[in-house]
Amino acid sequence: MILHDLMSYELLRVIWWLLLGILLIGFALTDGFDMGVGALLPFVAKSDVERRIAINTVGPVWEGNQVWFIVGGAAIFAAWPPLYAVSFSGFYLAMFVILAALIVRPVAFKYRSKRDDPRWRSTWDWALFASGALPALLFGVAVGNVIQGVPFRFTDDLHTIYEGVWYMKFIGLLDPFSVLAGVVSLSMLVMHGSAWLTLKAEGIVQTRARAIGSVAALIAVGAYMVAGVWLAVGIEGFRIVGEYVTDGPSNPLHFEVARTSSWLVAYAERPWIAIAPVMGVLGGLLTFLGLRAGRELSTLLVSKLAIFGVISSVGLTMFPFIMPSSSDPQSSLTVWNSSSSHLTLFIMLVSTAIFMPLVLMYTAWVYKVLWGKVTETDVSENSHSVY
Repeated sequence: MILHDLMSYELLRVIWWLLLGILLIGFALTDGFDMGVGALLPFVAKSDVERRIAINTVGPVWEGNQVWFIVGGAAIFAAWPPLYAVSFSGFYLAMFVILAALIVRPVAFKYRSKRDDPRWRSTWDWALFASGALPALLFGVAVGNVIQGVPFRFTDDLHTIYEGVWYMKFIGLLDPFSVLAGVVSLSMLVMHGSAWLTLKAEGIVQTRARAIGSVAALIAVGAYMVAGVWLAVGIEGFRIVGEYVTDGPSNPLHFEVARTSSWLVAYAERPWIAIAPVMGVLGGLLTFLGLRAGRELSTLLVSKLAIFGVISSVGLTMFPFIMPSSSDPQSSLTVWNSSSSHLTLFIMLVSTAIFMPLVLMYTAWVYKVLWGKVTETDVSENSHSVY
């Protein structure tokens, strides 16, 4: 318990804020290209063989990649219980659509090649498209809503109340800025999926992926920059008023919160965080150039750089807020008022330090063993053992 005593509550909260970001970025970097390939499927592959080539580029790894999403959800539940409760209740219908899509995806992978029937396979191919495009879009929409503030408040006994009627929990999410954030997310993951197909496929599938991915990269960069300008001039931010305690009890009503002119005041207070949006824009432009030049591995790496920059820019800009409230800023959730207990965070950190390296080593081994391109010959000669 000596280490437990040395690690302050404040430090553990920051560590778990960082770990949550790492898990979300890890999900986007890995399962992101799976969703991107799914969203690209009807456009990069016209024949059944071409579709099977595209599908089998992610076939061996999609299940492991999806684990990042599950672990991220578990981390929110265990480390940030109020965030889990407020977000899952407020975004319930959107989360239902995302989970339904992620449930359909494994069924589509497993079933689409079980029957040699064009209509059967086409149905499951469109299911793969939907299960890739919908989550990619809705994850961005959710982030756009969080940036603007979510319309919830806490009662004195910490019961959560959302403003508006139930259907607004889905339709109300689709405001212009949030839809723009969804476009950033979708185009970014399509770009990432294109970079993956460039690396793992060949022939006409690879050629189409490069062409579509180039357009997606420009859309992602353009939409991200427009969102940044919009954030600067059209969306208020949040700040904690006065002195506050960073290692106090987790009470969402613990601090006084007020609105600010813009979230971007954070860049005046912490100029170093500007590196995140620079990485996002630079990574997207380099991905565009890499796709146009026909480079493969380096293009995938700079695509990952773009995703890392875009997602980290959101977290760094909003820190210490993780879910602000638009209807009652006082109820906003921050790193300092919505975590689990000191002991819980410490035990979770020890467990993570033991098991995370094992997961990473296994993942690296899987990618090493299954490295290489998927060819038409591979699909034809192993027709009964591949997707």
